[in-house]
Amino acid sequence: MNKLYFLTTILIMMSLGSCNQMEQKKDVVRNNPLLEKFDTPFGVPPFGEIQLQDYLPAFQVAMEEQNAEIEAIVNQPEAPDFYNTLEAMAYSGELLDQVAAIFFGQLSANTSTEMQDLAEEISPLLSEHSDNISLNPGLFKRVKAVYDQQDKSQLSDEQEFLLENVYKDFVRSGANLPAEQQTELKDINQQLSTLTLKFDQHVLDENNAFQLVIDNEADLAGLPASVVQMAAQQATEAGEAGKWVFTLQKPSMIPFLQYADNRELRQQLYQAYLNRGNHDNELDNKKLLSDIINLRIRKAHLLGYPTYADYVLEERMAKTPDNVMKFLNQVWEAALPVAQEEVSQMQEIIDTEGGGFKLQSWDWWYYAEKLRKQKYDLDDSELRPYFKLENVRDGAFMVINKLYGITFKPLNDLPLPHPDAQAYEVIDNDGSCLGIMYMDFFPRESKQGGAWQGEYRVHQVLPDGEEVKPVITVVYNFTRPSGDLPSLINFDEVETLFHELGHALDGLFAKNVYPETFIPTDFVELPSQILEHWATEPEVLKAYAIHYQTGDTIPDLLIEKINNSRFFNQGFNNVEYLAASLLDLSYHQLTDTGAIDIGVFEANYLNDLGLIDEIEPRYRSTYFTHIIGGYESGYYSYLWSAVLDHDAFEAFREHGLYDQATANSFRENILAKSGTSDHEQLYRDFRGKDPSVEALLKNRGLK
Repeated sequence: MNKLYFLTTILIMMSLGSCNQMEQKKDVVRNNPLLEKFDTPFGVPPFGEIQLQDYLPAFQVAMEEQNAEIEAIVNQPEAPDFYNTLEAMAYSGELLDQVAAIFFGQLSANTSTEMQDLAEEISPLLSEHSDNISLNPGLFKRVKAVYDQQDKSQLSDEQEFLLENVYKDFVRSGANLPAEQQTELKDINQQLSTLTLKFDQHVLDENNAFQLVIDNEADLAGLPASVVQMAAQQATEAGEAGKWVFTLQKPSMIPFLQYADNRELRQQLYQAYLNRGNHDNELDNKKLLSDIINLRIRKAHLLGYPTYADYVLEERMAKTPDNVMKFLNQVWEAALPVAQEEVSQMQEIIDTEGGGFKLQSWDWWYYAEKLRKQKYDLDDSELRPYFKLENVRDGAFMVINKLYGITFKPLNDLPLPHPDAQAYEVIDNDGSCLGIMYMDFFPRESKQGGAWQGEYRVHQVLPDGEEVKPVITVVYNFTRPSGDLPSLINFDEVETLFHELGHALDGLFAKNVYPETFIPTDFVELPSQILEHWATEPEVLKAYAIHYQTGDTIPDLLIEKINNSRFFNQGFNNVEYLAASLLDLSYHQLTDTGAIDIGVFEANYLNDLGLIDEIEPRYRSTYFTHIIGGYESGYYSYLWSAVLDHDAFEAFREHGLYDQATANSFRENILAKSGTSDHEQLYRDFRGKDPSVEALLKNRGLK
């Protein structure tokens, strides 16, 4: 029922309310900072005061409190109406939301073995607690009574949208099932909560377990000096001083695949990445995934759906698996020939150099880099010196300021979710505080891989009229500074930085009254992906792309090369993404339960799909964490949202890059109202028309 973002499994599903009920908890559990009113600037969580042993009792108290709130709603004598039922439900569980947001935010960004063990204990408790609410017959009776009322004219758009979605959630959670089937559904949900948590933890443990240790300097041939320096620092931190260490973290792995001349080591590193969770040991994810898929099939059948994909997509913009398949196949047919042409061009380079071998998946980045140099006289190492992390961050802040007039004020006296994090007060164009934002840039063993945006507190308006300001976190895994070398990021990471700040704006600009919002995952990437477009605009590049040594602005020639190469590697990028999206749907369109041989299933499906040998899907099954928590039957959503963001950005191209009327319309119709109204209508209100796929295909060089 809560607002969805990219992120990790349970953090995506949890939102954060206010603290106005915590004072009464002092007498129940003393000296637990999670149950005290936060005596911190802006009321942010007191991260440094929270101990591991505080979480479980805080969860227990918070669940008891929400149970009492729900019981009061069910047992009140007044006839059901929106305010004494739906609104009361929306504001219930504020303490639980707060505790959960902090715990799962830290579990993703600052975890430990002990915290992972605690998560395995807490997760089924939360699942049971959620089921007890969604399967409460008295509560559903009241919600249905309000839903069935003929006259809803007195409700606001947000209230009507909330009512519609809460009612649907009850039905989709099994409220209409007989008691025996509800018991079975609860058991399925508890099993899923445990298995999905283990899956994610296995991937993190696999990431941390592998190291490619190099002790022969000759094996570093081809690598830029900055990459070698970073690997030396990594080795020192790993207790391998005097050697060089590469890991499965993208900032370490990708440069090695791009530049290392040693083909055998490229293969070793890439295959270690591909085989995470696929080792027939205690970290193996094959049986976990098989069990998860089977439980989802059983859940779908219990709820009356032929497949789990049908169940999930019913509430998405796409609506049905057929609609998604038609859309993905349309782009697949356009992208696959482009990828095949890229293979031919790279094979020609191999043959010209006398390589004597056929291009393989672990060769792709290396020869793609050569191809980019050959076709566009451009390589990643030429660009990186212009992309100092702090400059890129400030460039993104500049774009946001020009669009919306907001500013980011650094704060030095705020508790931090991790010492690496930075804190900002986000100030609106009228001088008022929009909220607090943390930025956490660098990889570490206690952090999940990838990048995401989450919330320690969501926007809402309390019944007394007090506005609760959001507390946002954006988390990355960029290259750390090394010695005198600052953090220099590649262009994909530049776009990632803009992307997650787009998600942050969605949370910061939110004007929802209630803490419960409903955003389809195939819409949720629009605010993030549209902001990426500004990163490549020449006037924006000139503002933030400053050479870290010379201080020179990126020259026009390099900008021209970037723009000329915008279609570069698009076959690969689209095919690897589509292969993963289609693999996701293939699992969730299964109709029969039974043990799944994950390796065989994946290989057969990708072979039938026609995926070429030189490209692996962006995510193999055993480390496909997106489809474990939040994006199951929904990994296609990035592409669906891409149709929206490309079409939406055309409005800025038509009226001006920083056109205030267009920016204000996007803020008011999309960012402020997302999750509180029909999303197709919200888009039409902004754009004046339905989106078209044409802009996407054109801008990706697929048409």
